[in-house]
Order: sequence, then structure tokens, then C-alpha cells
Amino acid sequence: MDIGITVEVRNLVEIHEVLEIGKIQRIMFDNFEIPILREAVAIVGQTFETEASGGITIQNVRKYAETGVDYISVGALTHSAGTLDMSMKIRG
Repeated sequence: MDIGITVEVRNLVEIHEVLEIGKIQRIMFDNFEIPILREAVAIVGQTFETEASGGITIQNVRKYAETGVDYISVGALTHSAGTLDMSMKIRG
């Protein structure tokens, strides 16, 4: 059974290290600014799947998508979600 491995990188130096080693499925770019992310996607090309994460919101997701990444993680969907206080009172 093949297990897809994702490696998280924080800068362009780490991307080059991952490309030298290989044997992964996806590179996740963590907290990259848009211009650097665009460059990172170009460096990886079609060698591996790419994913952007960190600092992505519903307001800026389009800009991240336009860099050409294959996948986008939006943590704000969970860690910034509001709360809801509910009660289930059943009367018989």
C-alpha cells in the first residue's frame, strides 16, 4: 500500500531540500506571502502536488488560488468559527 507523504516547508531553501530528496506526494507551503508562494509553485512545477496553508481566509483565498497551488487549507474555517449555545429541552 502506498501512503502519500506531505512535507511542510517554511521557505524556499526547504523546498530545494525536499526536491533533492523526493519520495513524497505533496509539498505544503506554510505561511508563504503571495509573491514567494507564486515563486515556490514555479520551482516545484508538476513534480509534486502543492498546497498553501497559514493565514488564508475567505477574504484572501482567491489570491492564493491564483498562484497556481493545487490545494488550499483554510484553518480559519475551524479555529475562527463562532460558537452556538443550544439546549434540548424535551417536555413530555
